[in-house]
Amino acid sequence: MPGPVAGSKSRVYADVNTLKTREYWDYEAHVPNWNNQEDYQLVRKLGRGKYSEVFEAINITNNEKVVVKILKPVKKKKIKREIKILENLRGGTNIIRLVDTVKDPVVGLIIACFIFYLLKPGMWALDYCHSMGIMHRDVKPHNVMIDHQLRKLRLIDWGLAEFYHPSQEYNVRVASRYFKGPELLVDYQMYDYSLDMWSLGCMLASMIFQKEPFFHGQDNYDQLVRIAKVLGTDELFGYLRKYHIELDPRFKDLLGQQSRKRWEQFVQTENQHLVSPEALDLLDKLLRYDHQQRLTATEAMEHPYFYPVVKEQSLSNSDNNMVTSGNTTAR
Repeated sequence: MPGPVAGSKSRVYADVNTLKTREYWDYEAHVPNWNNQEDYQLVRKLGRGKYSEVFEAINITNNEKVVVKILKPVKKKKIKREIKILENLRGGTNIIRLVDTVKDPVVGLIIACFIFYLLKPGMWALDYCHSMGIMHRDVKPHNVMIDHQLRKLRLIDWGLAEFYHPSQEYNVRVASRYFKGPELLVDYQMYDYSLDMWSLGCMLASMIFQKEPFFHGQDNYDQLVRIAKVLGTDELFGYLRKYHIELDPRFKDLLGQQSRKRWEQFVQTENQHLVSPEALDLLDKLLRYDHQQRLTATEAMEHPYFYPVVKEQSLSNSDNNMVTSGNTTAR
């Protein structure tokens, strides 16, 4: 048997962070100062990487030429780490200077619009593909393309999509781990369109609670454990009994006894502006163990959470009709 791995210590600067205050290196506790993104106008794209895109831009408040790095959705602590390091290195010779940090303002209506457009009838929306007899089976943020200026959204990557036939058994090795419905995690193969609705619920939870992903399992077994810690084990076992599902023995020691949590327990100071009773009610009706109890896409669109979106659309359509009428009259 090999012995323990030998320790090693850098020959230079080994104690730098030890001698600094915790504030210097504890990037997870860092709270960046977010400013107004409207101060910057993009000029041209310079390049892209796995986690970001880089643009030449102008600060319109002082006409200063800058480089803007737009970070793609990743773990918050990765973003905080990069920002904290650049702040600490500010002023160093031959090191790019961090000028500013900005982000999109997240408001509840934007989230409601995002979810609503994923649901509504229209090309590639969930209600449309379900009505055409197709399950997407990989609904997640990375499979949604958004044009913010035109306020258009597209659900992409149909590589795992499948035609639905009643009583047919399907492969459970679909969907990305954080968005897998319980039916996949307990190997129940006779699932249906409601799998997509669970994934949509996971997206809604991550957005309103500002926790990405909401169910953060280390593997497929841990994923079900994370779900059970929120929805409860009694409810899980009730679901298993209803559909005569035999649970993998490996879950016996992993699950334990978990009580169901109230959604209000996830509301904190930084996300309370995104949460409403209607949002929590919709979430509760999407994130159900029992796939037959989840809202369908059509039912979800009729939920009160979307009333402001529907109202805004009605006003917008009304304005467009008025313009058309004016043009007709002019002719």
